[in-house]
Amino acid sequence: MPNTASAIRRVRRVVKQTAVNRLRRSKYRAAVKKMEDLIKTGEKTTIKKFLPDFQSILMKATKTGAINKKTASRKISKITKKISK
Repeated sequence: MPNTASAIRRVRRVVKQTAVNRLRRSKYRAAVKKMEDLIKTGEKTTIKKFLPDFQSILMKATKTGAINKKTASRKISKITKKISK
């Protein structure tokens, strides 16, 4: 239990930020799953439409610190290679 007023405020802030980060990571994971499903089905037009949105979702999660920058870059790179095949 926090004893000082600043520690109590900090705990409240951490709880809120954890919820926000959990939501961002959830959106990131959902986008990756959606893209992998589209690749499995082979719908080229849908994949090309979703690719900019996919990259945007990953970069937003990276910008806010929910995921690492290199992780996002690696995911984008692998997905792009799969699409180009």
